[in-house]
Amino acid sequence: MKKTPFSDLKKLLSKTKTISIVTHVNPDGDAMGSSLGLYHYLKSKGKNIKVIVPNAFPDFLAWMPASKQAMVFEGNEVAVKKQIEKSDVVFILDFNNYKRIDALGELIRNSAAKKMVIDHHQKPDTVFDYYFHDVEASSTCELVYDFICGVDSKKVIDKKMANCLYTGIMTDTGSFRFASTTQKTFQVAAALIEAGAKNADIYNSVYDDYTENRLKLLGYCLYEKLVFVPEYKAAYIALSEDELKQFGFKKGDTEGIVNYALSVGGMDLSAFFSVKDGAIRISFRSKKFDVNNFARAHFNGGGHINAAGAKSILSLDDTVKKFIDLLPQYKTELKK
Repeated sequence: MKKTPFSDLKKLLSKTKTISIVTHVNPDGDAMGSSLGLYHYLKSKGKNIKVIVPNAFPDFLAWMPASKQAMVFEGNEVAVKKQIEKSDVVFILDFNNYKRIDALGELIRNSAAKKMVIDHHQKPDTVFDYYFHDVEASSTCELVYDFICGVDSKKVIDKKMANCLYTGIMTDTGSFRFASTTQKTFQVAAALIEAGAKNADIYNSVYDDYTENRLKLLGYCLYEKLVFVPEYKAAYIALSEDELKQFGFKKGDTEGIVNYALSVGGMDLSAFFSVKDGAIRISFRSKKFDVNNFARAHFNGGGHINAAGAKSILSLDDTVKKFIDLLPQYKTELKK
C-alpha cells in the first residue's frame, strides 16, 4: 500500500484547473469505469478535464456516460499531445508503468504535469508524484471510490459516477467471484447501488450483449482451439489473425475467454494468445499460480498474482512453444 495523504491530495486538487485522465492499452471495464467515474467527479468540481485512452475500447462499454467524449490517442496524436501539454495534473489509472501505454507514456513522462497514480497492480514504478495505490483493492474503481470519499464525501457520488465505478468492480472481480472480492468490496458495491448504480442493467450491458460472431468465436475457441497440458495443470488457446478475421473480430470479442479453461477441475493456469495487426498479445489467468511473476520474467508483462497480461515479439507458434517449454520449470508450483 502506497498512498499520498488526503491532505496533500486535497491541496493538489484545490490548485488544479486542467486535468487529463489516462488509462492503459486495450481498456477494460475497470480502466473505463475508473476513468469515467473520476471524470464525472472532477467535472462536478468545475475542472477542465479529458479522459484519454491509448486505443479504442470495446463496444460493450460504450453505454457508460461520457464514454464517447474520451480522446483516443491512436490516430489523434496531435490533439492528445496538446491536451497533455496544457494539463496541470495527469491521473494515471489502472496501470503503474509507462510501458503499458507505449508512445503515450513517453509523452506523459516528458510533460510538466504532476502525475498521480490510482491503481491496484503490483510493483508500481517510483517515477510518479502522487500515489493512491493498494494491491489489496479489488479494482481501481474501488480505489477511485475511496479517493472520492477521502478528498470529499460519499454523498457527492451521483448516478453517473456510481454506474461507472460499479462496472469496474463487477468486471475486475469476475462478478464478485475472484479472491480479490472482500467484505469491503461488497460494502462499496452496496453504497454504489444506493447512489444509483443499476447493477442488473450493468451486467446485461456488459455480459448479455454479444454479437452472433462473438458467440461463435467463443464456441470455436472452446471446441477447436483449447489445448490442455494436464501434467502441469495448464491450458491455452492460440488464435491467428486470420482466425479472428473469420469471425469478424471487434475489440472486446475475446474478453474473458482465457477464464474458461479454469472451470475444468484441477486446472490452475490458463493462457490466451492472439495476433492483431501483427502484434502478439497474451492473457494469463490462474487460481493459485503467480502469473504476475511469470509474465514479468518471460514475456515483458505483469499485472496481478492471478491475472496478468503480456506481449511477445516472437511468432505465434514460437510464443506458444516458449510457453509450453517453460512449464517444466514451474512444475512444483503448478502441482501445489
